[in-house]
Amino acid sequence: MSDARWNADDYARHSEVQRGWAEELISKLALRGTERILDLGCGDGKMTAELAARVPWGRVVGIDNSAEMIALARERFPTEHHSNLWFHEADARALPFEGEVDVVFSSAALHWVLDHRPVLAGIRRALVPGGLALLQMGGRGNAGEVVAAADRLLAEPAWAPSFGEFSFPYGFYGPEEYAPWLAEAGLAAVRVELIPKEAIHSNRETFEGWIRTTWLPYTERVPEDRRSAFVSALAGAYLARHPADAEGRCAVRMVRLEVEAVKR
Repeated sequence: MSDARWNADDYARHSEVQRGWAEELISKLALRGTERILDLGCGDGKMTAELAARVPWGRVVGIDNSAEMIALARERFPTEHHSNLWFHEADARALPFEGEVDVVFSSAALHWVLDHRPVLAGIRRALVPGGLALLQMGGRGNAGEVVAAADRLLAEPAWAPSFGEFSFPYGFYGPEEYAPWLAEAGLAAVRVELIPKEAIHSNRETFEGWIRTTWLPYTERVPEDRRSAFVSALAGAYLARHPADAEGRCAVRMVRLEVEAVKR
């Protein structure tokens, strides 16, 4: 996964869009309340805690490869107050679970991984026979107009020196790639589909907060004393072609890849 250094508190303040999509994804789980759930890429833990509330007789483990995120999740949702909830720092490409999970859940995380095959192999190992994986991530074409704005910006003399040998850092895939990977891992696809979404940011400040907290592979290439200027420039480059509406809201067209599969 990405080795980006997260500002966990800043992310928590600017992740309402991700939270809404995670809530929608959780609603697709027909939970009985006894399930053992693994949340891949749990971030600040707020949706992992929501899962734990829905399985009072089960248990939930959230993992993330960001020590900053895990520290924040443990601080906000301590085990002494959430007895069926744990957080661990771990890499989704090397899951340390063997046949002990009923549901693997992941929302807005796995596009940080370029090669999903080891992730899917680990998901299969973790699941019990008949166990369910429900995954949603950025899909092919996700935030394409922001990516195009970034490409234009990176070509400018002010920013180009920071982006030598830069390659696109996100794993935005479609069903054509994903269905064969599921089969290779021994997971039976129930559905694999691209779902158009729209991310609405209430104003330019929150739009820039989203860029600052989720476009780290770009921002971390820029010297720290120039990152705020880069974020502002990227927001400006996007809004020049996709202006805010009359209320100042900034809309971004997104595409999510949603995957539902079971262990054979």
